[in-house]
Amino acid sequence: MKIIDWYILKRYLATFTVMLILFIPIGIIIDVSEKINRILANKVPLTAVMSYYLDFTIYFANMLFPIFLFISIIWFTSKLANNTEIVAILSSGISFSRFLRPYVIGATFVCLFALVMSVFIVPRASAGYNDFRYKYLKKNDAVRESQDVYRQINEKEFIYVSSFNYLTKTGYNFTLEEFEGNKLVSKMSASRITFNPEEDNYTLTNYFKRIVGENDDVIEQLDTKDLELDFDIDDLTPVIYAAETMSLRDLNRFIEKEQMRGSSNINTYLVVKYKKYSGPVSAFILTIIAVSVSSMKRRGGMGVNLAIGIALAFTYVFFDKIFGTLAEASSIPPLFAVWFPNVAFGILAIFLLRNAKR
Repeated sequence: MKIIDWYILKRYLATFTVMLILFIPIGIIIDVSEKINRILANKVPLTAVMSYYLDFTIYFANMLFPIFLFISIIWFTSKLANNTEIVAILSSGISFSRFLRPYVIGATFVCLFALVMSVFIVPRASAGYNDFRYKYLKKNDAVRESQDVYRQINEKEFIYVSSFNYLTKTGYNFTLEEFEGNKLVSKMSASRITFNPEEDNYTLTNYFKRIVGENDDVIEQLDTKDLELDFDIDDLTPVIYAAETMSLRDLNRFIEKEQMRGSSNINTYLVVKYKKYSGPVSAFILTIIAVSVSSMKRRGGMGVNLAIGIALAFTYVFFDKIFGTLAEASSIPPLFAVWFPNVAFGILAIFLLRNAKR
């Protein structure tokens, strides 16, 4: 790499890092101002608060990194243009494509870093971030409680609860049915089912089980009974953000399991999976757009470039959120919905790049 490459690459990475360092504390301050009353009222331990804001920092940075990256590139490239450094570079015989090389290298670093974060680090942060909110900040009527959960847990067995509270790990009107083909083999029911984390089993209250025989049925009835059942606690509470808390390997297994069960939330899980790839790839597209927009010296100075850049960045995030929501709530294929903003802005990047070269 030449001196000019190192010069631009260092500015690229340094400006992006400084942008994150500047804006993340602002996000934390705003979040603290909104939640401080509930934190104090619920007497949340200091260690839990500190852990939450570490998770919040990771979650917040991952969610908004496209905006931070775009604005940082607009910022330092506009400074290069206003100081006529870009004119000098291009006048020396370097083509615009060659001028872009350190930007592409910088985008590669950011893409790889964002991919590692998305696959390994962000899922853990998302779990801590959401668990804290539901445990300490949500009102009693907003606690993680699922209603009328009916799930197929394997090829033969189906479970149902009329309601299940994740925090107390208690469900009501529980039923487990086993089938051989279309024939009912056995049916188990209980007025209440409670998960015991230490023993890794379930306590069933008003337990009743009927095993269907050829001539006579076998009936078992008890006030309470402890059983080890072949399903996980998460099967009773399909938390919406469950996919966000999993690594890529666990998410793939989870999606296969949910597809087998015919889950109604499968599009939500697929959107999370595809965004693990589409987000990092957007670093290249946003970099090219930002350079193309800000490499020209304008009469309005850096402010015009920043205004254009911020508008484009928020438009990208808007499209990303809208199409992700549409995929979750409609029949739009998740793969198309997740990648459409990248494809649309990729076409825009090519158009702007051609004009910038001229």
